[in-house]
Amino acid sequence: MSTIETLFTRAKLADGSLKDIGVTDGRIVSITGTGASVSASEPIDLEGALVVPGFVEGHIHLDTSFYGDAWISHKPCTNGFDVHERVAFQAQNMAQAAPMDERARNQLELCIANGSTHMRSHVMVDGSVGLRSLETVLAVREEYRDLIDIQLVAFPQSGILKSPGTPELLDEAIAMGANLVGGLDPASFDRDIEKHLDVVFGVAEKHGVDVDIHLHEGGTLGLFTIEQICARTRGLSMGGHVTISHAYGLGDLSIEAVTRAAALIAESGVSIMTNAPGAHSFPPVALLRTAGVTVFSGSDNIRDSWWPYGDGDMLGRAMMIGYRSGFYTDDELKVAFDVVTESGAKALRVEDYGLQIGAKADFVTLKAEHIPEAVVAVPKGRAVYKAGKLVAKDGVVLRH
Repeated sequence: MSTIETLFTRAKLADGSLKDIGVTDGRIVSITGTGASVSASEPIDLEGALVVPGFVEGHIHLDTSFYGDAWISHKPCTNGFDVHERVAFQAQNMAQAAPMDERARNQLELCIANGSTHMRSHVMVDGSVGLRSLETVLAVREEYRDLIDIQLVAFPQSGILKSPGTPELLDEAIAMGANLVGGLDPASFDRDIEKHLDVVFGVAEKHGVDVDIHLHEGGTLGLFTIEQICARTRGLSMGGHVTISHAYGLGDLSIEAVTRAAALIAESGVSIMTNAPGAHSFPPVALLRTAGVTVFSGSDNIRDSWWPYGDGDMLGRAMMIGYRSGFYTDDELKVAFDVVTESGAKALRVEDYGLQIGAKADFVTLKAEHIPEAVVAVPKGRAVYKAGKLVAKDGVVLRH
């Protein structure tokens, strides 16, 4: 074997074994027993730290957070959670916020420092903002391309049918560089499931891109919309290319109803994203996974007009999912961890992910004995590597 560029020695893997990980040209080229005779240009001793794949931040909004900006007090809805009202509050707050590129950088620095190496961000594209937000976030994405891989969803926050010109804008957004097309509550927001999905799946089919639809609709209405999305997915043979984000309705149903829904979702190849939000029902993670559904996670909103919480830490999100799901055993805690790593990579269709030969050398070191402890303790003091290069340490992003 030719000389390895970087050899990470004494890396503790998930099974507890100590290994040396060889990296060349940003990829893992060897995983050997520690102390094996391997020649490397640069040895780095990880001192027995737990090494895990980089976290997948599967759902975030880089354009609407106020993280790092002046504090904006949360304004509650008039009569319970209402998407229309929250969108209106957001428009008011955005008018007084710091420049979007600054706020997007603040969020990215936070997420990278916490160990995210892959991200999917929804960016507003509709009649209220046109393509301005997308243009800004595309430029910021380019700045950070060596630190994190970012997918962008053209997200019609103000609706598609209610916001004149939005279908055409979504089409333009994909041509500009957005990777996916999104949607928002087809029934309760746009009041026409069929026409809303016609636009979303029409753009996806035209450009050959994936779909990620926000669905806050609860109960049987949410279930009906899920059924329609699954039908479109099957009809266009888009299994593995469609995500329903939030899917609150799956948390409102009886066990019998959600079990039937899970079978349909799995058969259709639709993924479910949940961030286990505090004040809402959320999809039953274990039940869905047992049925074969890919369930992954994201921070969603970080200190914005929807809620004041969020720290960009996907390991903390795994803890939250485990806590709210009643995960206590080691195997259950490993499920919570999988939701923010392997399952996220699968849903985002990330190629060459994980700690295996041939994969990109994107990983995080943790001060924990094993994955269950990491999920419960959420240790800080992490080192984050992207393509084998140290990009963050102890909560600070590094520049090369």
